Amino acid sequence: MISGWNKRYSEIIREFKYSEKQDTESAVILDSILRKTVSIKKIKAQIKGKTVFVIGAGPSLSLAIPVLKNFKKAVKIVADSAVKPLVESGIKPDIVVTDLDGDEHSLIKVGKTNSIFVVHAHGDNIAKLYLAENFKNCIGTTQSKPFKNIQNFGGFTDGDRAVFLASHFDAKKIILFGMDFGKKIGKHSQTKVSERKTKLKKLRKSKSLLEWLSEKTRSQLFTTSSPIRGFEKISYSDLDIIIT
Repeated sequence: MISGWNKRYSEIIREFKYSEKQDTESAVILDSILRKTVSIKKIKAQIKGKTVFVIGAGPSLSLAIPVLKNFKKAVKIVADSAVKPLVESGIKPDIVVTDLDGDEHSLIKVGKTNSIFVVHAHGDNIAKLYLAENFKNCIGTTQSKPFKNIQNFGGFTDGDRAVFLASHFDAKKIILFGMDFGKKIGKHSQTKVSERKTKLKKLRKSKSLLEWLSEKTRSQLFTTSSPIRGFEKISYSDLDIIIT
């Protein structure tokens, strides 16, 4: 695990009133489902030394999609709510980071390809863990203590976990798309009105974790979305220069 993660996890448990016991129970169930997991070496080969796009489902995703179409060879790590609009636009994720609350049809469709799925177990998604059986290449993660086939790369929401994953495997550069942390929730996030307040709180926590990561990572960090401390804000027109 990344140094200092246990303290961050304790903060998450306290702030969101989660149960570490339930998180652990969920991870145990996921481990039993994932009898065969993709090799860590395979994920590392996708990321190490590469320029990696991390794509979220924030409000700016709609603007980012036409740009992303121009970078077919770039490694794309996608938060699960962004999978559906990307696939509908002909953009294939290389890695999907998911706690399984995205569009199930899209996740299963991509899961049959060579895309790698990083499936997260937490106390609130036990009923959905069975979906992992549909994914050809899959690895399990937890926010609590890793064990057996369950890893902990750090991170809280799908979006920031994708950044922590890229950093863990030493991406040379990490560029964010559709990763917005304002008061507007992206239309692709599938957030119910009743869950809006919690979603915004999660986004604030996600942003703070990325700012914390920026002080520890060896990767160069960029964002095409809203400004984040520790990430260089760039425009779409800068991408050709940044990637080379």
